[in-house]
Amino acid sequence: MKKQKRFIFRTTLLLLFAIAIVYAIYQSYTEDDSQMITEGDQAPDFTLKTLDGETVQLSDYKGQGVFLNFWATYCPPCKEEMPYMESQYQKFKDKGVQILAVDVAEPKVTVERFVTKYKLSFPIPMDTNEGVMNAYGVGPIPVTFLINENGVVEDRITAGLSEEDIHAYMKQIQPDSYKE
Repeated sequence: MKKQKRFIFRTTLLLLFAIAIVYAIYQSYTEDDSQMITEGDQAPDFTLKTLDGETVQLSDYKGQGVFLNFWATYCPPCKEEMPYMESQYQKFKDKGVQILAVDVAEPKVTVERFVTKYKLSFPIPMDTNEGVMNAYGVGPIPVTFLINENGVVEDRITAGLSEEDIHAYMKQIQPDSYKE
């Protein structure tokens, strides 16, 4: 009798776990993706403070291409692509393409050390409460949005980038008026 009760209890418990797992998987596949910003969407405007304390608003860059990157210091692909981003920023900053590298919810001192180590000169807006990250539907980082001069997202890239990739993407969002 005891063995039978134990068997029923364990089977019931196992069944409940299985149902919970199936439900979680179902929810993740049927979740509303309307928050995820993708190609063709108008880029949501935002205002953030940079690492230097300056205010950055996306709409201030209207008329320029924006390479909008979400990153963090603990992210290996982010560490790898930052020097490439700096190199390409130096080539494109006067040609109508800007980089905004939004740090996601890290302490200022951690980001300052990283920026100093990698000698980064482009703006580093600080998304301390992850509001902008959530507005763009960013999950795992790095994620980069290519925004054209009209504020429309041309692409959403969810992987680390090589220097050649970054160069090609910056050329893609470079306004015609700046092209040679």
